Amino acid sequence: MPVEFLTDDEAAAFGRFAGVPARADLERVFFLDDADLVLVAGRRGEYSRLGFALQLVTARWLGTFLEDPLDVPVVVLDFVAGQLGIGDPSVVKKYLERRTTLFEHQLLIREADGWRDFSAAEADFTEWAAARAWTSGDGPKGIFSDGVVWLRQRRVLLPGVSTLARLVARVRKEATERLWGALASLVTVDQRRVLDRLVEVAPGSRVSDLERWRKGVVPRASGPTIIKALDLVAEIAGFGFARVDLEARVPSQRLVELVKYGMRADASMLRRHPPARRVATLLATVRHVEGKAIDDALELLDLLMTTELLAKARNASDKDRLRKHPRLAKASARLAVAVEALFAAEGWSGTDGTVRLEQIWSAIEDVVSRDQLRAALAVVNEEVPPADADAGDDWRSELVKRFPTVSGFLKVLTEVIEFGANAEGAQVLAAMTALPGVLAHRSRLSAPLIPGDLIDAGVVSGSWKHLVFGSPVYEAGAVNRHAYALCVLERFWRCLKRREVFAEASTRWRNPQAALLDGERWQGMRAETLTALGLPASPETLLVEHADALDETLRRVGGRLVANPDARIDEDGKIHLTGLRAVEEPPSLVDLRTRTTAMLPRVEIPEAILEVMNWVPQLQEAFTAASGSRSRMTDLPVSVAACLTAHSLNVGYRPIASKGTPALERSRLSHVYQNYFRPETLSAANTPLVDAQAALPLAQAWGGGMVAAVDGMRFVVPVPATFARPNRKYFGSKRGMTWLNAINDRGMGRGAKVVSGTIRDSLHMVDVIFGLDGGELPEIVVTDTGSYSDLVFGLLALLGISYRPALADLPDQKGWRINRGADYGQLNTFVRGRVDLTKIGRNWEDILRVTASIYTGAVRAYDVVAMLQRDGHPTALGEAIASYGRIFKTLHILSYIDTDESYRRDIKDIRNLQENRHSLARKICHGKKGELYHHYERGLENQLGALGLVLNCVTLWTTRYLDAAVTSLQAQGYPIKDEDVARLSPFVHSHLGVHGTYAFTAPELPPGTIRDLRDPDADEDDET
Repeated sequence: MPVEFLTDDEAAAFGRFAGVPARADLERVFFLDDADLVLVAGRRGEYSRLGFALQLVTARWLGTFLEDPLDVPVVVLDFVAGQLGIGDPSVVKKYLERRTTLFEHQLLIREADGWRDFSAAEADFTEWAAARAWTSGDGPKGIFSDGVVWLRQRRVLLPGVSTLARLVARVRKEATERLWGALASLVTVDQRRVLDRLVEVAPGSRVSDLERWRKGVVPRASGPTIIKALDLVAEIAGFGFARVDLEARVPSQRLVELVKYGMRADASMLRRHPPARRVATLLATVRHVEGKAIDDALELLDLLMTTELLAKARNASDKDRLRKHPRLAKASARLAVAVEALFAAEGWSGTDGTVRLEQIWSAIEDVVSRDQLRAALAVVNEEVPPADADAGDDWRSELVKRFPTVSGFLKVLTEVIEFGANAEGAQVLAAMTALPGVLAHRSRLSAPLIPGDLIDAGVVSGSWKHLVFGSPVYEAGAVNRHAYALCVLERFWRCLKRREVFAEASTRWRNPQAALLDGERWQGMRAETLTALGLPASPETLLVEHADALDETLRRVGGRLVANPDARIDEDGKIHLTGLRAVEEPPSLVDLRTRTTAMLPRVEIPEAILEVMNWVPQLQEAFTAASGSRSRMTDLPVSVAACLTAHSLNVGYRPIASKGTPALERSRLSHVYQNYFRPETLSAANTPLVDAQAALPLAQAWGGGMVAAVDGMRFVVPVPATFARPNRKYFGSKRGMTWLNAINDRGMGRGAKVVSGTIRDSLHMVDVIFGLDGGELPEIVVTDTGSYSDLVFGLLALLGISYRPALADLPDQKGWRINRGADYGQLNTFVRGRVDLTKIGRNWEDILRVTASIYTGAVRAYDVVAMLQRDGHPTALGEAIASYGRIFKTLHILSYIDTDESYRRDIKDIRNLQENRHSLARKICHGKKGELYHHYERGLENQLGALGLVLNCVTLWTTRYLDAAVTSLQAQGYPIKDEDVARLSPFVHSHLGVHGTYAFTAPELPPGTIRDLRDPDADEDDET
């Protein structure tokens, strides 16, 4: 192998034709224009002209001359000969008889096309490669490949492969050593000692401090666990590495690469590194770990508030209300009869118009005694909140009882983590910061009362007032310390969720407004981004076009409602739509599906993975070590396939590992999974699978790949985890999470995200779309009913994506109009809302900035959605984006109810496709009852990433064999209809084995061939 980072095939391809275009592209690549033909015509003899032309197109295609000018594909030779009118291309063999002719022709081609030797551009190339290595952190293979393009664009003849590879390797090594040196120079001698001690295992300890920091605390929703998490934050922050300004000295991408390695590498491995590399890696890693520790602490706070405090307080309040109901009902009944007697006294007045009190009491005591009445009144006063209290008082009272759960960490939270706030959250943050002093105050009042001048009464609002100030009000202006603390904590948590309060050192809880494109950065990319999104700088013309389109669609659809048998408008003006009728499957489709499924070879999961690896070499190449270097382990593909099998099937290593087989030793599998499996490698492995399936004719019959469906798959997580939340509907008495994943209309997974519990998908769906594994963004996105909101409609419309959620609650939907006075007939009640175009225009510049920030990846869409809402109510900017979205939401509903049911059916079809994929996922992920046992999010991301990759492997395998089955049947004369082929499914799985023993032996097949198909007419019992 000439160089470490190139395979033998890649090195060989550098000097010969590789990846020659299809015949349809030959003209574009190897076309000889008039000037070329004149130059060629000057050569004597057909063999000389053809040889000269071959060298000409070779230099342009490869950027160099071949050592053997005739070492070109036959298709290229024939195409070039055809352009020259040479009937017998074999005459070119005479071209090699005189070697000096080759070099003479090369000099002429250099002169005609302006080619230069590499030596003339070596200094410029070295400078480019050094800058690329310093700023991007790309591996040597990436720099090498792009360097070849750089040289060809500048008409520089490529040097030998070893020459260029050694230069790239040297430049990258120098850039990396420069990076290590720059970071190592930023720390003091004492800090260097601290970093070195982090990878040492102290006496009596099983792990190093670095490993303990990276792992964090066991994520339990409890006050003591939050205190432990805050102690860890304080421990890491105490060394002062956050004050080291790394970003000003080195590119952020290089820091990211160091962090990825530092978070994966064993402490023992880090100890063996040279001093500069060790210090640089540890410094970047510790900076990241500090932010991660803050993330973990705040995630635990969110988990505690959601599951242990608010949820349990509400449950306790509901149970208490049920328990009190009989007693309260009896007391209320007694008071009711007394009040009735009181009203009856109105007719007792004498001539003077007065009624004696004795008469009234006598009438009341005839139905209820005074003692009973006094007792009933006491019960009502005790159990019923004041008349001016909110209905939420009950659960807040229960929340106050849980003060001991939070008292410990409230004293240190704002001291350990530095928070910031915008104008809306400033007062709450100030109250939260002052809370430790309030809790530490020693009061002479009876507990838990304290003087009122210690608190900020401005943060106490609504139902909290009765609990904090008392009902009736406490004497001398005293307040309830426990109620005040819980009031401030609840408001602080809500502000934190809305990012009105934030932690800048965090990665998940930081201020999204600070990450938005702004100032010179926004102005510098404004024009280019708006062009890419197709958005105008001024919205007037665009909004007029939308208004006309909405008005025209409302009139058209409204006029056709009478002729639509599936749509009905009730007396309240609500729209009702008959469910789609099942499309009858013709006998030809049933038979085709049965025959093609029966033809699929039986295969076990490991065999399918290894076979796909042979088809798509980029799959195994994507699994690089944490250090970024290429692995030299033998049989690495087998180990990767074994890890994929163990984790996707959720069976662990025991049934997979095999003693005596190096590639399947348990220690080897654990090492490969720990060092080669991470979201980046899994994503890189997915991309070539999607591309490989897209090239198959059967997949092209299923769709164009530009439609995406996003939906969540629920998993039970029966161990403590910050992302596991309760939901009895999905998880029973346990907790769980959602795997939000996207597929294209060919059934291939394009991306996924781990979501806590069963939170609304709309908060994360846009992030999934913009985090797809390679390829173009989809043109259409389909989701379920629970995933949409006006805000999401607006964001996706601005981002150039057509959003088409299913509508299960159609009668409750509200439409929007722009033309206030227009008459839309039966749709008038439906379009009772009005879009305020003025609001959109007034906020257009900010709308563009937010949209561009999401599009360029400057900020997560989830953070933007959270920032634009306050407890479900949009901010002014959020309302403007939602108003824009209402235009497209209304158009979507109108298309949904129109007479052409193909719109609805397309949505249903891809939703069904995703449900079928989830069914296949359930079959594959069958171990441990399909429950996932991960305390930490990274472990879950890796396992579900492995499951997604295996699903794509199986889908590609099935697609290719179904395609072969269809081709075979066509060759046999079996009648096949295109509409039947389009309805075949890539998720049939009767042929797929997931149980039993697992063999990791790839089938021995000639290149380009697949297994033999089964006979669909054979007796299945005879099949092996």
